[in-house]
Amino acid sequence: MNVGEVADPLGAAPRLAALRAAIATRARDCDRDPAAVTLVAVSKTYSADEVWPTIAIGGQTTFGENRVQEAKGKWPVLRARAAELGKTLELHLIGPLQSNKAGEAVELFDVIETVDRDKIAQALAAAMAKAGKRPRLFVEVNTGAEPQKAGIAPREADAFLARCRDVHGLAIEGLMCVPPAGEPASPHFALLKVIAERNGINQLSMGMSGDWPLAVPLGATEVRVGSAIFGARR
Repeated sequence: MNVGEVADPLGAAPRLAALRAAIATRARDCDRDPAAVTLVAVSKTYSADEVWPTIAIGGQTTFGENRVQEAKGKWPVLRARAAELGKTLELHLIGPLQSNKAGEAVELFDVIETVDRDKIAQALAAAMAKAGKRPRLFVEVNTGAEPQKAGIAPREADAFLARCRDVHGLAIEGLMCVPPAGEPASPHFALLKVIAERNGINQLSMGMSGDWPLAVPLGATEVRVGSAIFGARR
C-alpha cells in the first residue's frame, strides 16, 4: 500500500467518482448546494489495502466504520499514509457503541453518530473529559421503533436530547437514523427532520446505498454509502 503505487482491486475509485457526481446532481435538482451533502464512505469489513485507493486516487477523506475494534486495526495506518499526501481523514462511528469502548471511541473517531442512551452519554462525557478531546456527536433515533435496533425511540428523543445537554454536558450536533428494511424510507427521513428542527439541530445523517436519493431532498447533510462504492458486502 505505497503512496506512489496504488492498485484498486475492488474498482472502488471509479464507483466513488460516479456516486459523487450523482449526489451532486440530485442536490442541484433539489435546489441544494452539493457541498452541503457530505458523502461518508462506509468502509466496514474492507481492509486498509482495499480502502486506500478511494483516498489516494479518489480523494475521499470522510469514512464510516461500525466497530471500534475493526477501526483500530486499519485507520491509524491509513491516517498516516494519507498525511503523506497532505490529506486529513475524518472518521465516523456509525455502529452501536458499548460503554466500555467509549474511551477508545473518543480517541479514534472524529464523529460518533450512535449516542442513544444515558449510559453511553455518561460514558462519553467521562471519556472526553479524560482525553481532552471532543468528537462531534449525533444521536441515533430508531424512527421505526424496532425493538431489535439501537437508537432512542422518537417519542423519547426530545427528553433525551435535553438530558444530553443539561445532565451530561454534551453538545449534540446531529441526528442519525436507519429506516426499517422493507418500508418506504422517506417518512422516516421526514420524521428525523421534524425532530431535528424541533430541537434546533441542523445536521442529519440519513440515507444509504439504496435510499440516499430520497434523503437528499429531505435535508440530509450526510449520506452513508458503502456497497455502492466498495461492492457487495463480504
